[in-house]
Amino acid sequence: MPTGGPTGGLVLRQAIRGQRRRVITASLLGMTHQGCEALVPVVIGATIDTAVATGSSSALLRLLIVLAVLFLVLSTCYRISARITEGSGELAAHRLRLDLATRVLDPRGGADANRLPGALTSIATNDARRVGSVATVIAYGVSAVAALVISAVALLRISVPLGLLVLLGIPPLLWLGHRISRPLEQRSEAEQERAAHASGVAADLVSGLRVLKGMGAESAAVARYRTTSQDSLSAALRAARSRAGHEGAVLALTGVFIAVIGVVGAYLAMDGSISVGDLVAAVGLAQFLLGPFQLLGYVNAELAQGRASAKRIAEVLASPEAVGTGHDVPADGAAGHVALRGVTLGALRGVDLELPAGSLTGIVARDAAAANDLLVCLARESDPSEGAVELDGTPLTSLDPDALRRVVLVAHHDADLFESTLLDNVRAGAADDTSAVERALRASAADDVARLLPDGGDTLLAERGRSLSGGQRQRVALARALAADRPVLVLHDPTTAVDTVTESHIAARLREVRRDRTTILVTTSPALLAVTDRVIVLEDGAVQATGRHTELLAADATYRAAVLA
Repeated sequence: MPTGGPTGGLVLRQAIRGQRRRVITASLLGMTHQGCEALVPVVIGATIDTAVATGSSSALLRLLIVLAVLFLVLSTCYRISARITEGSGELAAHRLRLDLATRVLDPRGGADANRLPGALTSIATNDARRVGSVATVIAYGVSAVAALVISAVALLRISVPLGLLVLLGIPPLLWLGHRISRPLEQRSEAEQERAAHASGVAADLVSGLRVLKGMGAESAAVARYRTTSQDSLSAALRAARSRAGHEGAVLALTGVFIAVIGVVGAYLAMDGSISVGDLVAAVGLAQFLLGPFQLLGYVNAELAQGRASAKRIAEVLASPEAVGTGHDVPADGAAGHVALRGVTLGALRGVDLELPAGSLTGIVARDAAAANDLLVCLARESDPSEGAVELDGTPLTSLDPDALRRVVLVAHHDADLFESTLLDNVRAGAADDTSAVERALRASAADDVARLLPDGGDTLLAERGRSLSGGQRQRVALARALAADRPVLVLHDPTTAVDTVTESHIAARLREVRRDRTTILVTTSPALLAVTDRVIVLEDGAVQATGRHTELLAADATYRAAVLA
């Protein structure tokens, strides 16, 4: 974890601090509830001594009224406290999910490094819920401690030895309960880690289900998930055994402690040091103590799991940004002149490019890694290890990443669609510009897709657009990119799943819809390259050739092999 980032302890403290008022209110109500419950055996003992033993009807009536009031107060406080504590946990978890979403969606990136989307989802759901539960159980813990203190004071009034036994016995029991919870914390962390990984693998396999079926690789995918799921199951069983052992150990310690209190109380009653009513009160308090001790065991277990989950959340929140924070903002009406000066990153080796404002440029890279690294640089998902990328003469490193993405849009080949209507997907970045949406639909031939759907553009698409064919998804994704109407648009293989005739129509319309806007096509499609102003060929991570599509076809055998294969 990076130095200076949030730690698991800080995440826990912030979760509790954010719900401080609710936790305090719930704790006070819980203390009142537990106090009234602890007083019930005391009042019963007093009833035996002052009413039953003496035969006083008036005393019996008064004490019965006191009991009724106690039950009324404790039940009311319990209901209100439970509602507040559960609300505190949900609110704390909700705020953690917002913090995680903010970090994951930060334009500087980095939170998703080496983490599958399903794993991040698991952290934002299961781990956030467990940390939120800490805000819930704090009130329970305070209430349980208050019950123990009130019981000890009541026992002191009955008998000093009994009261001292409870007061001196509680701290060691609490310490032992905390020590017993340590293995649970460690195994809970492993359980959540394996569960998150299993969720990530499952989501990854589901997203590539069609590809797996096409390759006949279902058995390999099932074997991969079975192994991952077995690891998750084993971790969950270890955590469950640890949880059961923790609860059993706490219950055994509590049982022994309560038995000792009962034995000492019985001895004092036989010795005549306390009355029969005091003995009943002492035994009742001893039985009552089982509840607070069990509650403390539950609180310890929840805290152990919460600490483990807080560490995982802290790791995401403290993830280093993939790129630095620039402070400059591109000027309004950016021209869109893009330049790469000696850029080296991954497969790229000292790339120099000049992409004039308003130009339509094709870039051919047979090496998929080089194409991907170029997209990463242009989107500023990562900064070059050497050289610089410039927009209108300003290095991207000095620009605010969020402001940059309002000028430069990189539409990746594998862009997903949202589970919404076709039009909602296209309008995602169009700023309510109806005319831009219509132009984009026509240019991408997505209007033909809409006409084939039951409700036209208002048809709800399945998750990731799986209700559409591959070519239809590509056209809708292209329409979304075009509708955004950014000064600089980078398209990566936008028509690989589209038929030849439709691709030709898209190529012809693309030039018109992007007139006077900088457009970069990273592709090997002859139809798209034919409408570009210039084509740049990348080979071995460097610029090998530059020219018009027809010129390169005639003069460059490598180019012909790349685009006509």
